[in-house]
Amino acid sequence: MLLRALLVWLVLALAEVVQGYLRVRLLNRRVGDRRARQIGVVTGSLLILGLTWFTLPWVGVRTEWEALGVGALWLGLMIAFDVGFGRWVFRASWERIFEEFDLTRGRWLSIGMAVVFAAPWFVFRLR
Repeated sequence: MLLRALLVWLVLALAEVVQGYLRVRLLNRRVGDRRARQIGVVTGSLLILGLTWFTLPWVGVRTEWEALGVGALWLGLMIAFDVGFGRWVFRASWERIFEEFDLTRGRWLSIGMAVVFAAPWFVFRLR
């Protein structure tokens, strides 16, 4: 189950990178960076939920606790990936990276991360 959960996370991460690229190319000029990022959190969350819906049976989650464990794994990996990507690919400062998680500044990344954590449990309950 762990290996399958890791493979699905890789798919999720790749899908989020592609979604982020498309957001920058298609939305930023039309609605501005802040609004495009907010829209990106909504569409990214839907993407995560959809991919989780189709892949969770393959992962082999059998209990709610396993679903929460998969969500915790995905959350830890996604935070590490986002922070690492921002820091070493985009060369963003630590302040800029942590700003993305600040709801008081209109940044919704923490909401997206909550969806990453909850998606396996939520999908497990719905199925």
